[in-house]
Amino acid sequence: MVKVTAHTKEEAENCPVRSVLTKVTAKWNLLILLTLEDGELRFGELKRAIGDVTQRVLTENLRLLERDGHLTRTVHPGPPLAVSYALTEQGFDLLRVLKPLVGWAAQNFGDISEARARAAE
Repeated sequence: MVKVTAHTKEEAENCPVRSVLTKVTAKWNLLILLTLEDGELRFGELKRAIGDVTQRVLTENLRLLERDGHLTRTVHPGPPLAVSYALTEQGFDLLRVLKPLVGWAAQNFGDISEARARAAE
């Protein structure tokens, strides 16, 4: 079993689950990665493709994904100035690992929804 217990801040920072996996499996980050799977998108295209994300939240999450090396940000000279995002090789590798989890979620969504409904009764 992977060790997930951390008693100190240093242990937490060095824990792969806490440091890496909690970030990439976060709701918006996973949706961003999935949306960029088919190629580079401009900021507005990415926002429209995801739909229910605010500009601020999308910007914050794109910065985190870029910081961790999962995507690149390219500024295209204008006018108008355009910014686009694309997965890096690391981002594609990550997506290959996460896609089975996405498939599992889709396959089990009905059962999970039923269990949630029963728990709410």
